[in-house]
Amino acid sequence: MLKFEAILTPIMKQYFLLLFGILFSYNAFCQADTTQKIITGNENSPEQQNKPYVILISADGFRYDYAKMYHAQHLLDLAASGVQAESMQPSFPSVTFPNHYTLVTGLYPSHEGLVGNSFFDKTTNSFFSYHGKNASDSTWYNGGTPLWVLAEQQKMLSASFYWVGSDVEIHGVRPTYYYKYNEKIGIHDRIQTVVNWLSLPPSRRPHFITFYFPQADHEGHKYGPNSPQVGEAVHFIDSAVYELTKAVKATGLNVNYIFVADHGMTKPDLNQPIPEPAGIDTSKFVVSGDGLLVELYAKDPQYIKSTYQQLVNGMTQDYAVYLKAEVPAKLHYGATDDWRNRIGDILLIPNWPKVFNLHGQKFTTVGWHGYDPTVVKEMHATFYAWGPAFKSGVTVPTFENVNVFPIVTDILGITYTNKIDGTQQVANEVLNKN
Repeated sequence: MLKFEAILTPIMKQYFLLLFGILFSYNAFCQADTTQKIITGNENSPEQQNKPYVILISADGFRYDYAKMYHAQHLLDLAASGVQAESMQPSFPSVTFPNHYTLVTGLYPSHEGLVGNSFFDKTTNSFFSYHGKNASDSTWYNGGTPLWVLAEQQKMLSASFYWVGSDVEIHGVRPTYYYKYNEKIGIHDRIQTVVNWLSLPPSRRPHFITFYFPQADHEGHKYGPNSPQVGEAVHFIDSAVYELTKAVKATGLNVNYIFVADHGMTKPDLNQPIPEPAGIDTSKFVVSGDGLLVELYAKDPQYIKSTYQQLVNGMTQDYAVYLKAEVPAKLHYGATDDWRNRIGDILLIPNWPKVFNLHGQKFTTVGWHGYDPTVVKEMHATFYAWGPAFKSGVTVPTFENVNVFPIVTDILGITYTNKIDGTQQVANEVLNKN
């Protein structure tokens, strides 16, 4: 049995009882399937058995400055022993499903296809929702090749203790070992499972593992980023990561760790939200979005220009209105980037700290994310990495999260032929090139 040194305050003791699935809730409490799924018959090829190991950890909503703000000393020490970024810039929109999939595909959301936590697809005339049944439908994920799929295709085994898409058959492939998302499995058991995976015989041992923490995001939404509850969540994650590294070290394997987040968190102005603009007509447009991104999909293209002009005429300094063809290139979210035909014909984007209130509802969350990450620094995420593949004591400037993918492929020695948006520049800066 593993010893776990988390600081169990009353708040933390309530985590796994009270956390309602703001993110991934489609599976957390409706199925609560806690059984490990194993693809039988898969084995590492003899060549892959000699390759390095990578554990990719995501702490959802772990803002770039949380570790220092809340004195997460274990994480700070681990980062100091390896490499860290001043921050990592998420892709737009800075929300969970798009950015988790971007991290493992190296593609911007507009290219990999998950353009939001919820969105409309004009080709199929259907909605995707991260908490809906179709979140497990593989057709939504075929715009990219995740790292675990790439590894498995090259006879290198992978395992996932949660990640967006990891329980979905993508290009006919799943990780050899995976779980359907739930919040019932305690951290002790999750760490022990990773140790068990790494203790398997070389032919059955995964070389790429994903591991996910929801706590910082949950508490950030509920209480805001500058709250004692977020501090407790950060300390929980800090202790858990430290215990994970200690437990894995006991296996005798030299493992590489990459600790990231999908986005940051901010406290917007919820007292004076932007009311629904008068030009939005649901008889002419399908409307998708939330308080930080509203997209209008024309039922008939003839209404686009007139509606756009009406919205521009009524626009205030609190938000911007764009035709899809005129979205700023820095967002990688315009017409030329819409590879999967899933971006609206007209987009309304609020300026921080404003939010839209389309339905006159009462807001129940204090912390938000989804703003333009090129403008709002609080949307930025954390990037720390350590292990034998990484340089020591190196800090690199802020970089985009599409660059994590080539770092992992370099370490694992797996190849890709599909186009990605990341480059080798960051990998060259952080990796030991012996």
